[in-house]
Amino acid sequence: PTLEAPNRVPAERFSLELGDRGRFRLLSCRHGLLLMFLPLWSKVLAWDPVTGDQHRLDIPLGFDTKKEIGGAVLRAAGAIRHFQVVLVGRDKQNIVACVYSSEAGVWSKLISAPLPNPFCYQFMGVHPVLVGDSLHWFINCGLHKILEFDLHRQILTVIPGPLDEFPVGISQILVMRAEDGGLGVLFKSDCNVQLWKRKIDCDGEASWVLGRTFDLDTLFSLNSEEIKYMVILGLAEYNNTVFVQTVVGHFTVQLESLQFKKTFETNIWNLHQPFESVYTGGI
Repeated sequence: PTLEAPNRVPAERFSLELGDRGRFRLLSCRHGLLLMFLPLWSKVLAWDPVTGDQHRLDIPLGFDTKKEIGGAVLRAAGAIRHFQVVLVGRDKQNIVACVYSSEAGVWSKLISAPLPNPFCYQFMGVHPVLVGDSLHWFINCGLHKILEFDLHRQILTVIPGPLDEFPVGISQILVMRAEDGGLGVLFKSDCNVQLWKRKIDCDGEASWVLGRTFDLDTLFSLNSEEIKYMVILGLAEYNNTVFVQTVVGHFTVQLESLQFKKTFETNIWNLHQPFESVYTGGI
């Protein structure tokens, strides 16, 4: 909560009680909504913490709920009531996707694309990034690939990452928005961070270009003992800010300006999913 009294949002609104079968996995957080997978119910939950609205949706047929499922929730600019949910998963041979419209109240037909590798399929980083009209997830198919879902054309595509082989020593990979607003990738190896961006030439050919590189230990002025455990816990995609855990506390780093701030000291290591919303006083 960020507003002052009397318009401050009560902290209780951000507490979700799911009962005895309350296991869940957070899939996405965007446009003031959270999307959660409820495996024991074979449902997903779209939740607005500010208003308290909850929408429970059955997983559509064609998804193997025993396999990993990714998802995203979206709301158009200015929209208050209506939203979309995108689920991606797999069957025996394909990556599958389906789109739910709250306005229509139904799921779309199943959309599919061949698996690059039928023996290995795992979301990396879990939370998707919206670039233009497409959602992007990293998937592990032996080699690192990016799963792209075009919301407008409703097409699934698997595109190669920046490097042909998984880089030795790379400990973390994140899909992100590049500085020009296009698709980008962050590689972290020890304390070093590489920022890549995908370029499309006049013939429509795509290639990856290495952009900025920097060292987190130098940025934070940490010594050799303080850099032993350093993990990127999350990404705020709209302003390209990463959340970094170190043994001396949490930091935020804005990737374009490299401005950073130490937010708090803690030994808790949990993945972060930033929540951004617009709240109108009196709701």
